[in-house]
Amino acid sequence: MNSLNSIILEGNIVQEPVLRETAKGTAVCTFSIMCTRTYRQDEGFEKEVSFFNIDVWGKQAELTVKNGTKGRGVRVVGRLKQSRWVDSEEKNRSKITVVAEHIEFKPVFKNTQPKPAGKSAEILEAEAVEGAAVQAEVYEEVPVF
Repeated sequence: MNSLNSIILEGNIVQEPVLRETAKGTAVCTFSIMCTRTYRQDEGFEKEVSFFNIDVWGKQAELTVKNGTKGRGVRVVGRLKQSRWVDSEEKNRSKITVVAEHIEFKPVFKNTQPKPAGKSAEILEAEAVEGAAVQAEVYEEVPVF
C-alpha cells in the first residue's frame, strides 16, 4: 500500500526568500511562513502560531524569489521531508521541512483611500472583521504557479 504524504499550508512569508543553486545548477529557494490558528477558549479566543520552513525547486524557485516578499500571503501545497543526522556531540537530530510542489500568492492590495486619522491597524482590522466597510481596495494581477 502506498503512503500519503501531503500538506496544504496558508500563511504569510516571515523572511525574504533566498535563492541558491545545487552543484548541478538546479535552483532552490528557501523561506519560512507563519500560520495562525484561532480557536475559542472559555469565553474568549486564543491564537496558536506555527512556523514552517519551505523548500522550492527549479523554475518555481525562481518565480518564488521574484514574487515572494516578507509579509505576503501564500498557499503552499507540498509534502513533508525529514532530514536526520548525528551532530558533533553524537546526538541524533532531525528536521522536518515542507517541499513545495505548488505555490499560490495572495493578491497584493493597494489602498485607494488614506487611512482614517487616529485609527490604528488593529482597530481597522477589527472593524473590517465586524463587517464595516473601512476601505475600498484594488489588487494587482498575481501569477499562479
